[in-house]
Amino acid sequence: MLQNIIRDMKHFESINRRTFLRRTTAGAVLASTFPSIVPGSVLGADGTTPPGNRVTVGCIGTGDRGRQVMEHFLNQSDCRIVAVCDVKKDAMAMAKEMVDKRYQNQDCAAIHDFRELVARKDIDAVLIASTDNWHVLHALAAVRAGKDLYVEKPLALSLGEDQLLRQEVLQHGRVFQFGTQQRSDRKFRVACELVRNGYIGKLKHINIWAPASNSGGSTKEVPPPPTLDYDFWLGPARFRPHTENLTQNLTWWFVSDFALGFIAGWGIHPMDIALWGAGGLAEDKVEVAGTGTFPTQGVCDTATNWDVNFKFANGLTMKFIGVGEGKFAQDKEWRERYGKIESHGTAFEGSEGWVHVNRDRISMQPEGLIEINPDTFKTKLTYSPDHVKNFLSAIKTRQATVSPIESAVLSDAFCHVPNLAIRLQRKLTYDVKMEKFLDAAEANKRLQLRAARAPWQWNV
Repeated sequence: MLQNIIRDMKHFESINRRTFLRRTTAGAVLASTFPSIVPGSVLGADGTTPPGNRVTVGCIGTGDRGRQVMEHFLNQSDCRIVAVCDVKKDAMAMAKEMVDKRYQNQDCAAIHDFRELVARKDIDAVLIASTDNWHVLHALAAVRAGKDLYVEKPLALSLGEDQLLRQEVLQHGRVFQFGTQQRSDRKFRVACELVRNGYIGKLKHINIWAPASNSGGSTKEVPPPPTLDYDFWLGPARFRPHTENLTQNLTWWFVSDFALGFIAGWGIHPMDIALWGAGGLAEDKVEVAGTGTFPTQGVCDTATNWDVNFKFANGLTMKFIGVGEGKFAQDKEWRERYGKIESHGTAFEGSEGWVHVNRDRISMQPEGLIEINPDTFKTKLTYSPDHVKNFLSAIKTRQATVSPIESAVLSDAFCHVPNLAIRLQRKLTYDVKMEKFLDAAEANKRLQLRAARAPWQWNV
């Protein structure tokens, strides 16, 4: 039904061919060695992209999520994955096999140390899908080596890391794409544009919900598997003995040494859409208070439920809920109001209607909103038909992506703030523009850069 309601927006991108400095010296070599018969695909005659115009990509972090995003890069004719990197030999081997199979060769480099990957002169951009505690260190190394970045969400374990990365991305003029791919789904863009253009009246309130973290996690100490460089995997995190299944997604995702849990890992998706739709209304001082449940046994220690309320100085309010362990107090009420809802979603409540959106559907009141042609909106958000395509296009044009570093830091901050409110069990007032809490020394201390275990450092 959605396809009949919301028409495809027309979008024309002017894509400039890249000119790489390395081609200057390479040209002389090619002139003397160029074959007398050249396949049409090399010149782009069959619709493929000539090699000189392809973006070359290196991938750091090749676990389940890393390979999922890699698949999207492999589907693009205007890029080429040339190297993969992981401290898990089995994951890296799967990634190399995946790349080599797609390109029908054995050319993909398998690299253990990310510093070797970012130092390669033949890499233009880096996909980072490592564990959350490594995201910023990997990204900083890539930026300082002159690479553009696609970084999986969430961004970091502290706001200080976010701020440092933003500073260096802007200073070095690098293209940045955040892994909040819902911005490249037209349902979410149209929902936000309806709000931004006033079709539900004045925005009053936003409901946000997401899956919460798991509890448990074995505390049994076991030797690391032979395929894992465990010390390198820990990286900047404090040392802890290797426990059973610790390095698997369903454990480390929920251990605060490596991640904030799903208050950021999943929650950042509907939160990012809330902020995209609210625009400047969410850039004000905000009071934050709520409750959360934390595990008392096992290695997992991030919130298994949360219910946090935001009250902005301009009057806008938000509710952010973590749906965990069968507890979802608003489930019946919100289903009656919005219709079918999933375990995640964002709902904008205005003075004259509402818009609800998740990955499955969009719904709205009044129903007449469905007849509005999005092409007529006066306020338009960045159009992106595909998150990876948008990134590659931005690399070529040097324009901003649909999820640039500024919005990445803002969305990440709105995950750190409620996490601290429920951990400290107190009401906090956060100044969005100053990026700090008011009269809350302990909370501000926790926003700062985390200590990094030697030899890893933030500023070199």
